[in-house]
Amino acid sequence: MRYTAKHRFADVGPRKIRLFADLIRGKNVDEALQLLRFYPNRGAKLLAAVVKSAYGNADYLEHPDPDSLVVAECRVDGGPMYKRLQPRARGTAFQIKCRLSHIVVALADPEDLNPPEPGSPATDTNAAASARA
Repeated sequence: MRYTAKHRFADVGPRKIRLFADLIRGKNVDEALQLLRFYPNRGAKLLAAVVKSAYGNADYLEHPDPDSLVVAECRVDGGPMYKRLQPRARGTAFQIKCRLSHIVVALADPEDLNPPEPGSPATDTNAAASARA
C-alpha cells in the first residue's frame, strides 16, 4: 500500500526542490530524513516536512513497520506563477515570475517497488499453461 502526502502551492520554485527530490527517491524514510536534515535550503526543509507527513500517515493508518518504508515516488510539479512588472529604463518593463510548486511524496514497502522479473514463474502465464498441457 502507498502512503502519500502533498504540499500544494509551495512558495519555492520547482527547480530548487527537484535537486533534493532526486536525492531521496528510492531511499529508506529514515535515511531520506537524515539527508535532508543538514541542508540549509528552504526546499530541503519543505520536502522533509512532506516526507514526515507521509510517514505520519503510514503510522496513523497502522502500518506494521513504518520505519521499513521506502520513498517510492517523489515528484515536484510546477504550480501557477505570480507575474509582476519591474520598471526598467526608457519606459520599458521586465516581467518577474514568482514560481510556485506542488510536492508529492509516496512511501511504500520495498517489496512493492520491485515488480517480479518477466521470466519468473509468478508472472509467466504461458509457462503455467504449457505445464498443464
